Amino acid sequence: MINNFLKRLVKNRKLTPTERLGNRLGYMGTGFIILSPYLLPYGNIGATTYIIGGVMCIPQVWISKQWNLVLINLNVIVGYFIYLL
Repeated sequence: MINNFLKRLVKNRKLTPTERLGNRLGYMGTGFIILSPYLLPYGNIGATTYIIGGVMCIPQVWISKQWNLVLINLNVIVGYFIYLL
């Protein structure tokens, strides 16, 4: 009885191709962001990977309408772009 109730609470649906692409880009961008602090001492490669990671994460959070994370990623992109200049 409880199991049946819990199944009714969850909507079973497949992801659209846009959502799947956004998820994959988000995972890849997160990987770049995780790697970036270790690359900062080696010239501009660390800042560049921060920018690439931020750009790759934006589609995932845009599709899921997590506007606070969109702003954080834009902040990372702008901040490290200024750092490179």
